[in-house]
Amino acid sequence: MFVRKKKNRSGTTSIVVAVKVKGKFKEVKTVGIARDEAEIERLYKEGKLWVDNHANGVDLFQQHTQEKEEALLTNMLLSTIENILHNGIQLILNRVYDSIGYDAIDDYILRQLVISRLSQPMSKSATVEYLKSHFDEDLQLDKIYRYMDKLYNTQQESIQKISVEHTRKILGGKIGLLFYDVTTLYFESDYGDGFREPGFSKDGKHSQPQIVLGLLVSEGGYPLSYSMFNGTQYEGHTMIPIIDDFVRRFKLDDFVLVADSGLINTKNIDFLKAQGYRYIIGARIKNSTKAVKGWLLPQEKVEGTFNEKTVSHGRLIVGYSEKRAKKDAYNRTKGITRLEKAFKAGTISKENINKRGYNKFLVISKDVQVTIDKSKVEEDAKWDGLKGYITNTDLPAAEVYAQYSSLWQVERAFRITKGTVEMRPMFHFTPKRIEAHVCVCFVAYKVYKELERVLKKNLYRISVDKVLEIAKTVTTLRIKLPQSGKTVNKTMIITERQKVIAPLFEDTFWKSQIG
Repeated sequence: MFVRKKKNRSGTTSIVVAVKVKGKFKEVKTVGIARDEAEIERLYKEGKLWVDNHANGVDLFQQHTQEKEEALLTNMLLSTIENILHNGIQLILNRVYDSIGYDAIDDYILRQLVISRLSQPMSKSATVEYLKSHFDEDLQLDKIYRYMDKLYNTQQESIQKISVEHTRKILGGKIGLLFYDVTTLYFESDYGDGFREPGFSKDGKHSQPQIVLGLLVSEGGYPLSYSMFNGTQYEGHTMIPIIDDFVRRFKLDDFVLVADSGLINTKNIDFLKAQGYRYIIGARIKNSTKAVKGWLLPQEKVEGTFNEKTVSHGRLIVGYSEKRAKKDAYNRTKGITRLEKAFKAGTISKENINKRGYNKFLVISKDVQVTIDKSKVEEDAKWDGLKGYITNTDLPAAEVYAQYSSLWQVERAFRITKGTVEMRPMFHFTPKRIEAHVCVCFVAYKVYKELERVLKKNLYRISVDKVLEIAKTVTTLRIKLPQSGKTVNKTMIITERQKVIAPLFEDTFWKSQIG
């Protein structure tokens, strides 16, 4: 093979690779057509290079052509991309939302507010920008506010009904345990309005107006119902209205109510007994009668054992834990050390007095003498490791203890709604929008819990928060086909971390998760 220069009638020169077979020239490949000497020289060198490489089995011209075609196709594909959505978290949460049954509400705005609450909780105005930039969802701020005014007390019934029915399904058709607790939600304001009022704040915001939120959850921590109360409301008076209303609406007839001792008073217990409700309630054993104390304190403290006595409200069960005893002793020692450090001179000044309430109006001309009563310290130590429960069930003591211990599920619900979902601080001021905001957060927590359940059921050793973090890195290409004009979406699951959660993006996966 050799490179040949062939003159054309047009005045150009063709550079070809040729071979001589039986005295005749046969062209193997046309390198190119040149119009001047410089181009002839360049094409001639390319031809020589092709001849040299062809002898070694490499077709550079074919490879060059393929690369040009690939580049052309790639550029054509890229030119058809209309948008790149950072919507991995939306794709997963949409499927969770639908699997619970919230899609039956057919409420576009509620869906978007719930998903944004779990993916990027922020103000409503910032949420509008987030939905547009990440999901290409066009939601106007004034439309959200009008919706929140409309949502007030209109969707709560449907939302709670869907939540309860879904929880029944995943618990095998029965809600056996009801856990109730309250928290407070404060507002960035200096003034109350009759609903938002300063009260005992669980967030330590005693000077700011707040509301009281009661939450009812099932075994496993799945949210069932909620109610809001005036910020000054005593928490012990919140339980009966929400429990009684919930039992009537959903016709519960076989359940056990579990609540903390702070929610219980004589009126509440009398009501529970009169209605025939079964309960397990934390007992304030340090405030017991002399007879109960005389029975309890001489009992031998043995790890994992329970002592039981019949009292006016049912069975009093008291357990002992060495771990709890060490914690009680540690907390007491820590508190005493803090007192001794604060008042090491043996006196207390006006600046050290608790100024909550009306103490700020006191005039103290001299320091007050203070000492630590060692006998009270010794008396308090007798209760280390002891925890009491009141119940009217016939459950074994160990089971009463186990069920009461699950009360932490409500506390965790408050941590997640205040942390991940950022229910507070709250910047809404009208009752309608406060109700709507709490409603959105309630649904968001239900979606969170369902995703958590599904991950556990399918043996994913990864938390909900980690799944959402990974999902935020998943993007979707929105492509417009040049011939048909149709738009198609392609979700890009590329990295190894993304592939771990790939099934969560499939509809078939979610259809098999109930039950």
